[in-house]
Amino acid sequence: MKLIPAIDLKNRKCVRLTEGKENTAIIYNSNPIEQAKFFEQEGCDRIHIVDLDAAFGNSEINRKQILEIKKNIKTPIQLGGGIRSKQDVDFWFKNGIEYLIVGSMAIHDINTTLSMASFYENKIYISIDQLKDKIMVKGWKEETNIDTKSFIEIYNKGKTKGFIFTDISRDGMMKGLDIELIKKNLSGVKKDLIVGGGLSNYQDLKNLKKINNIYLEGVIAGKSFYSGAIEIKKANEILNSHAEN
Repeated sequence: MKLIPAIDLKNRKCVRLTEGKENTAIIYNSNPIEQAKFFEQEGCDRIHIVDLDAAFGNSEINRKQILEIKKNIKTPIQLGGGIRSKQDVDFWFKNGIEYLIVGSMAIHDINTTLSMASFYENKIYISIDQLKDKIMVKGWKEETNIDTKSFIEIYNKGKTKGFIFTDISRDGMMKGLDIELIKKNLSGVKKDLIVGGGLSNYQDLKNLKKINNIYLEGVIAGKSFYSGAIEIKKANEILNSHAEN
């Protein structure tokens, strides 16, 4: 299982939000390129980058910064935030980004999303941003009436890489992972699942590992890393160990 550290970009800086609320941004590093290099040096298999400005409607602010990050590291990137059209998908793949995460487009334009997933096979993740059993889109500001189970079934049949599930109520809150909710979502998926939202300590990682599901690909570390609650190398040791407790 992978530990995937997060870089959330706002105004070209590395920030963290609480429950995805735009006005809660705290700057953790004004140089995201150096942050990405650090994660690479720590031996991370992948880096999770979210363009918050694009998610909130401005796709240009961080574009150059993301391209510079890509030029400076070899570690694969999974990128999300504001990817809402075929043009967006084509642009990022043509510029070397390894994986893309789509949310709003996966809800509002299923046919295009499935088509793009077929063209870029095993390169696109479908975002499940969940708040109180509802899937949220457009920077987590817009509630949908989509049932999570039905939504998963649609994309189980396509050629996506998998799903990225975020528990919005716990994102940036350091409340701990909701293991039962993760198990519930895992029961329906037939592709890789990466989880985020709530990771707070090493016990969370041990609890996640105990689920022992072949589709559980990894966990995203955001505030848990930036606050000092976990260290990358120790977290990876836990996820790669054979210990049961």
